[in-house]
Amino acid sequence: MVNIASPEIAFEKSFLPNRGVGLAREEFIIQSEIGIHPMALINYNKLDQVLKNKIDEKTRGYDSGVKFYIDTLAFGIAQIAAAFYPNPVILRFSDFKTNEYRGLLGGEAYEPLEENPMLGWRGASRYYDSDFLPAFKLEIEAVKKVRYEMGLTNLTVMVPWYPSAELRKKEKKL
Repeated sequence: MVNIASPEIAFEKSFLPNRGVGLAREEFIIQSEIGIHPMALINYNKLDQVLKNKIDEKTRGYDSGVKFYIDTLAFGIAQIAAAFYPNPVILRFSDFKTNEYRGLLGGEAYEPLEENPMLGWRGASRYYDSDFLPAFKLEIEAVKKVRYEMGLTNLTVMVPWYPSAELRKKEKKL
């Protein structure tokens, strides 16, 4: 299996001898193709006009920023899944550290400053948190779109970084 960081190289890499994708990292699609913190899109109406203008520029042609996020993420995931079809593609849900999320447009409003982001609020610890759950649901919608609307059933998902077994149990309930 190969690891894929970018949808743009998926078709090229699919010609290498492989049995699918062992790790496709969702955060690369979010960072390079979307570039906007998901909570800024969800809370668009509460943002200041300067930030709204920047978001409007990036999401031009879409009815909403949320639709832009889901569609753009789904398209990037689908590029990878289609390139390797019917072989399995394992997509890891976002695993941004707080400092990386802060770097996205609007991210400073939603991310704490942490002394050590590697051990902080990242991976699965975000998914059940009420401050991030709406954003995680956008990731789930993108995956559903790829699997059920586009028919790329070779896509499976991986949940990153469980800091504890207790968190794993909470995540399974989602």
